[in-house]
Amino acid sequence: MKRAIPVLVLSVAGLIPVWRYEPSTGTTSTTEAASTPSVSSSTSSSGSTTITGTTVTTEKGDVQVQVTYEGGRITAVKMLKQPNHPQTTAAVPKLIAETLTAQSADIDTVSGATLTSNGYKESLQAAIDAKGA
Repeated sequence: MKRAIPVLVLSVAGLIPVWRYEPSTGTTSTTEAASTPSVSSSTSSSGSTTITGTTVTTEKGDVQVQVTYEGGRITAVKMLKQPNHPQTTAAVPKLIAETLTAQSADIDTVSGATLTSNGYKESLQAAIDAKGA
């Protein structure tokens, strides 16, 4: 009986932070200007077209891609803006390689860089949509 009261008090004291915990609600990526996306395009003399996707703001920082097309195929993707984070730096080559293989924004999210991956895919999709327009 002597141990029951301290165990009960400590159990309640340990549960109070759990009851008071409020999860963060700002974990999704959003487009900087949803109604007027900023997509730019240029064509070189060699026949390649370069399209810059929208800037996507994430919790880690802004993400923006530039896509180069030659003959309707994606031949290069360049990150114009990316968060200064080690996981992002490691994820970018994987995202670019998957884009070149898939030739679309339908690629896998890189584990550990989910926010950057989602921002990358959103900016990439805006550039692909601009190419089709």
